Amino acid sequence: MYKSVSAEEAVKIVKSNSKIYIQAAAAAPQVLLRALTARHEELRNVEICQLHTEGDAPYANPEYRNSFHVNSFFIGKNVRHTLKAGNGSYTPVFLSELPLLFKRNIVDLQYAFIHVSVPDKHGYCSLGVSVEATLAAIDNADVVIAQVNAQMPRTHGAGIIHHSEIDVFVECDEPLPTHNMVEPSELESKIGNHVAGLIEDRSTLQMGIGNIPNAVLTRLTNHKDLGLHTEMFSDGVIDLILNDVINGNYKEINRGRALTTFLMGSKRLYDYVDDNPFVEMRASNYTNDVSIIKRNPRMVAINSAVEVDVTGQVCADSIGAHMYSGVGGQMDFIRGASLSEGGKAIIALPSTTKSGISRIVPSLKPGAGVVTTRSHVHYVVTEYGIANLYGKTIKERVKALVNIAHPKHQESIDKSYFELIRS
Repeated sequence: MYKSVSAEEAVKIVKSNSKIYIQAAAAAPQVLLRALTARHEELRNVEICQLHTEGDAPYANPEYRNSFHVNSFFIGKNVRHTLKAGNGSYTPVFLSELPLLFKRNIVDLQYAFIHVSVPDKHGYCSLGVSVEATLAAIDNADVVIAQVNAQMPRTHGAGIIHHSEIDVFVECDEPLPTHNMVEPSELESKIGNHVAGLIEDRSTLQMGIGNIPNAVLTRLTNHKDLGLHTEMFSDGVIDLILNDVINGNYKEINRGRALTTFLMGSKRLYDYVDDNPFVEMRASNYTNDVSIIKRNPRMVAINSAVEVDVTGQVCADSIGAHMYSGVGGQMDFIRGASLSEGGKAIIALPSTTKSGISRIVPSLKPGAGVVTTRSHVHYVVTEYGIANLYGKTIKERVKALVNIAHPKHQESIDKSYFELIRS
């Protein structure tokens, strides 16, 4: 059906002064990336284009700056250091629009490094746990190199490609990176309770990975007929699906299916989605399309932030001027939920950082980016309660947000804001 080569042989195709897109999250093709990095002495000016990836990113070592430059569309922990070191850059883009950068040759790809399941008897491989912009990369790159992994789940949906679309195959048999759930803290549980109280039966959910989303999910066991239309999910949804809490029966889009563009979690999650038609994987220009999201009634988008100012501006991608993560799909889903019949757009965050600094602030830090504008956000939730900002004046917003800040900061936030507007 196909002929495989060693990873070392496969990456010999890569030339200097070229661009490579690598599949995202837990599907980052580690075997190929290790072999590529080993060629650092031979290569110059190779741009690695990527979203967040799990696992190692050896090419991001600043010692290899002459060989590789990291172009992040969403900045993960394993490459965050590259921005300060000078061997990395950040390209702001909505996740819904990332495929367009490839389709329009705004980012002109020479190579796509992908990670797929073993082909079935008909010659079709699955992109497994991550589709996002990979289909667009495959369609627009000159050469497609695939890591074919016996442990990659075969997922249903749009991430199915025929082996003839792949130019070079490298076989492996290794586990995917895992991300295990952690028991939510008391603070996170309080936030989870507040958010869960906003979710009605027959709602459709979007939420990410982390302790707060998990805290919300653990409090939905008595809800009925929920749907899932999200850019990613993790282990927290499995038991809700098995207990018929999440069944998708009242979604408008992909009814009766859980829709996502990538997955990240434990081996239990990867085993659960393997050959499971209830889970449908689609490209991010579908899952994150506002015009599609808004068609789900009672669409609930739950996202987080670095800080929120008292007028409702949400910074979620930077700490001041220092880029930390990315735009991702927050605005795609905040807007889609806002336009949904009965929808709710929620920003959930602890009231303070771990060092006690307030995350509800009079004004955003200098250089901070506004990911979600004050016009878009509906609810802001901390452990101290819920601020409903939709349709509220600036004065009403200030009062509501000060009320859910940490009590020790409330007076100073209020005072600082009014000093600011009077100056």
